[in-house]
Amino acid sequence: MHTFCANPSIFVFTKIKTNMPNTISGFSKLTKSEKIEWLLDSYFTEKENARTLVERYWNSDEKLQKLHDEFIENTITNYYLPLGVAPNFLINDTFYAIPMAIEESSVVAAASKASKFWLERGGFKAKVISTEKIGQVHFTYKGDFNKLKAFFKHVKPKLISDTASMTKSMERRGGGILNIKLRNKSEDLPNYYQLHATFETMDAMGANFINTCLEQFATTFKSEALQFEDFNDEEKHLSIVMSILSNYVPNCLVRAEVSCKIEDLKSKDIPNPGEFAQKFKQAIDIAKIEPYRAVTHNKGIMNGIDAVVLATGNDFRAVEAGVHAYAAKDGKYTSLTHCSVENDNFKFWIEIPLALGTVGGLTSIHPLVKFALQMLQKPTAKDLMKIVAVAGLAQNFGAVKSLTTTGIQEGHMKMHLMNILNQFEATDIEKSELIKHFKTNVVSHSSVVDAIENLRK
Repeated sequence: MHTFCANPSIFVFTKIKTNMPNTISGFSKLTKSEKIEWLLDSYFTEKENARTLVERYWNSDEKLQKLHDEFIENTITNYYLPLGVAPNFLINDTFYAIPMAIEESSVVAAASKASKFWLERGGFKAKVISTEKIGQVHFTYKGDFNKLKAFFKHVKPKLISDTASMTKSMERRGGGILNIKLRNKSEDLPNYYQLHATFETMDAMGANFINTCLEQFATTFKSEALQFEDFNDEEKHLSIVMSILSNYVPNCLVRAEVSCKIEDLKSKDIPNPGEFAQKFKQAIDIAKIEPYRAVTHNKGIMNGIDAVVLATGNDFRAVEAGVHAYAAKDGKYTSLTHCSVENDNFKFWIEIPLALGTVGGLTSIHPLVKFALQMLQKPTAKDLMKIVAVAGLAQNFGAVKSLTTTGIQEGHMKMHLMNILNQFEATDIEKSELIKHFKTNVVSHSSVVDAIENLRK
């Protein structure tokens, strides 16, 4: 038995050898140093090396480190991702340098190359189509649906009035509750119904606002049902299952596009623009009808989107879920981007749902998020939707252009070369020699390993 005393006045943690090794009760109550000590004791043989690594990533500014410690639970250190910049984006006649937080080689380079390509051809155009967000109260009801419809009509004004104190601030900024509908889903699941509510949250992503309103809807709906005279006893006791926003926002849409004369596509790696335009369109058409290709195609789009979403303190998991659901909205998973080649014109565009915010959450407290938003000239939520959509379109253009011309590995592996060299702890002199070597040789993991070994011999 091993006894660990975090603070004798509060509690004592005892580690007991059982059939479930390395388990712990009360981990969240330990201090950060105590959490690290337990992890080192439980999972690491070279404890001091592991401790040094964890502490090396702490910020030397104690106040800033405390801020990071309090973003999530059970924090032990910081996990770094590179923050890169893709410059020269011309969007609706305004120039942007776009911040991108991502670990994958060649993403920032591809976005930058695409921005420069389209800078010389009029830049990107983007517009927000709609900004409606959705939340639902899920409940079960056993009884006459006509009675439920009558009850909903009766209670709807009170659902709105009971949330007045919660929506007052949002309404001052032009947002609030747009509508509430009753939905009968009992054919899909017995006795299942929804209150389907739509919201406008302006520059906030709005998750907390929406969820707070929904929970009040549920409370009011349930209590008022008990008083509704037309319900029998069973009908009065409808059951609230849960109240939660939806990350599927098909009516929170943004469109971004590029276009030019086909002949204007001509460049160093596009000697025959007509042939390129047709081949590019074929690649997009393949992604439209072939899900195996569409998934990888859309993943490339999300390389650009997620990187900007993360850099600006937004929820990239929510964006991913909503975007991929949208890609399958017609019953088959398909490309998020589209291409037309008509009347000597080339057009490439994307239309996607993006629920983003520029106030609240990390946008107000994370120093680098504030830095990124300043870099983007303090955008509104609508501005950010346009910028993010453009980043996804640029990323996809760069990827498909490479695939249909030089092939994707040539550029990607050259960007990945440095990662391989760092993996083998190459010195600056070795890096210089090997970078020079691979300017005229194909980069692959095995070829880099061979080159390093030969150099070191």
